[in-house]
Amino acid sequence: MTHQSPWQFIIEQQEKLLTQVTQHLGLTFLSLLLAIIVGVPLGIIIARKRTLSNPVLGIAGILQTIPSIALLGFMIPAFGIGAKPAIIALLIYALLPIIRNTYTGITGVEPAVIEAAKAMGMNRRQLLFKVELPLAMPVIIAGIRTAAVINVGVATLASFVAAGGLGEFIFGGISLNNTNMILAGAIPAALLAILLDQAISVIQKLKYGWFQQLKYIIPVILIMAGIGYALNSPSKNRIKAGFTPEFMGRQDGDLGLRSVYGLDVKPLVVNDAIMYKAAYEKKLDLISGYSTDGRIKAFDLYVLNDDQKIFPPYFAAPVIKTKTLEKFPELKETLNLLAGKLNDSIMTDLNYKSDYLNQTPEKIARDFLVQNNLYKNPGKGNSGTIRIGSKIFGEQYILAEMYSMLIKGYTDYKVETKTGLGGTKICFDALMNDAIDVYPEYTGTGLLVLLKPTAETIKNVTQSADKTYTYVNSEFQKQYGIQWLQPLGFNNAYALMMRRKQAEELNIKSISDLKRYFDEKN
Repeated sequence: MTHQSPWQFIIEQQEKLLTQVTQHLGLTFLSLLLAIIVGVPLGIIIARKRTLSNPVLGIAGILQTIPSIALLGFMIPAFGIGAKPAIIALLIYALLPIIRNTYTGITGVEPAVIEAAKAMGMNRRQLLFKVELPLAMPVIIAGIRTAAVINVGVATLASFVAAGGLGEFIFGGISLNNTNMILAGAIPAALLAILLDQAISVIQKLKYGWFQQLKYIIPVILIMAGIGYALNSPSKNRIKAGFTPEFMGRQDGDLGLRSVYGLDVKPLVVNDAIMYKAAYEKKLDLISGYSTDGRIKAFDLYVLNDDQKIFPPYFAAPVIKTKTLEKFPELKETLNLLAGKLNDSIMTDLNYKSDYLNQTPEKIARDFLVQNNLYKNPGKGNSGTIRIGSKIFGEQYILAEMYSMLIKGYTDYKVETKTGLGGTKICFDALMNDAIDVYPEYTGTGLLVLLKPTAETIKNVTQSADKTYTYVNSEFQKQYGIQWLQPLGFNNAYALMMRRKQAEELNIKSISDLKRYFDEKN
């Protein structure tokens, strides 16, 4: 397979990249202009009534410290998914430097200058617009400059709520172990931040008279940014689809839907943490998902029949370096205690307890091990430390806890868990770099994301789950010195799903039915 350079990837994806850059700029400009409209008056108010300065700046500071992912998560119940929660979150992040610099700039005007203006008979309005704001403008613009750079960076997280932007490439690249895709998102984002910073620095040097024209320019920029974002947002179908970044780039995902079914649903890119609930709340109609996910049962979703078999079944199994097994001789037998103990329905039920009943992974894992007579009280842990990793979804947390309890109970090893490491690339790199010793993985992901064989090889080895497992295990040992231990027993494949009621109303039972529906509507 020919290695593709980052530049070749950018040229190949230039149309999509241009769309993402336009969306990114739209989100940044809209949120920044709204932050100016809110922040500058607030700064003026607290400069006039200084007893309000500490509470207002304190609240803005607290909002600034909320992790961006958490802030977006808080926005979803109130504003749904799409541009609205992203713009509001970006506005909140931009407020502190604008409010603070407006306050600092106005309060920093020399008292003698203020007294001279008053002696000339200026009222408060004239004093503000003819003296204080002109003198404070360089400081205010510095705050806007800081806010702009912050927003360009934070806007990459807008893809988390299906708002588009360069985050689609960045998170897709992380999920797919594709460095070119990561760079295609990260480099333009960095360049945008630098260009915007330099553009505002030029404005900062202009005379105050020029800023009086902004009352005409700002509405025009706002309208243009809104139109640009709207034109480059995913088109609206009667069925609105949302797929994860990883699904978008996999052959057993959106690529397969296009090549095998000829189906292009023009999906939003959305994080799987919010995808299922978005479908349930009718923000999305069609989503990519996982066949054993407990939220299918929780939200009464209907899994469409994959009648052309682009989603072959894949085994889940722990992956671990051969040298680690040699260093810890009791580990292989202990980890294999779970082999064959989890079928599809059991794993779905365990995921349901986590995703919908909000039981902790520790409780779910312990209850399962106790039920299957596998639980033992932990030992002292005096014979070395095993580090268990996991990806960032419920099933992985549960499996990591099961392995942790088994190791503690059946060996004298100590266990450290490093859960929520993100996507496949982060977990695999952590394993390769000895940051972790073992984590649960899926043979399909190992095949398509990590090994990336030829199309002919993929066709040959995906005829059965056993054949896929054998091939992946063999190639991992040859290429990486990593073994796949015995499969856990359940198949976790991708699936397309809709709300059951909607699927019944539209008489959509399979992906081919979905294709016919789109053909009729276009």
